[in-house]
Amino acid sequence: QVQLVESGGGLVQPGGSLRLSCAASGSIFSINTMGWYRQAPGRERDLVAVMTYGSTTNYADSVKGRFTISRDNAKNTVYLQMNSLKPEDTAVYYCNAYLKVAGTGAYLEVWGQGTLVTVSS
Repeated sequence: QVQLVESGGGLVQPGGSLRLSCAASGSIFSINTMGWYRQAPGRERDLVAVMTYGSTTNYADSVKGRFTISRDNAKNTVYLQMNSLKPEDTAVYYCNAYLKVAGTGAYLEVWGQGTLVTVSS
């Protein structure tokens, strides 16, 4: 089956930087979209940034100019470079992919397990 494995979360002080990575593995024919969502305590899960296979990007207004999403299609991996981090960025960050499964041709939306990012002094 298909799995997303996230890494890079942790504790960082305000103004600092952190890079998240997410690698998709399994029987994948193609990945249409990969991206990042986050869920802060007491809030719903929200879009952070997404990137299509053709490199079209979409960012939440709150992270524009600070976060950069990138994608290595050959490795089925998406990254989120987070700069100038603020306490309000504290959340569990989830990787997401919409992909076509090899062989069956079925389409799936897959989520990672989430990685905690804490921005605090």
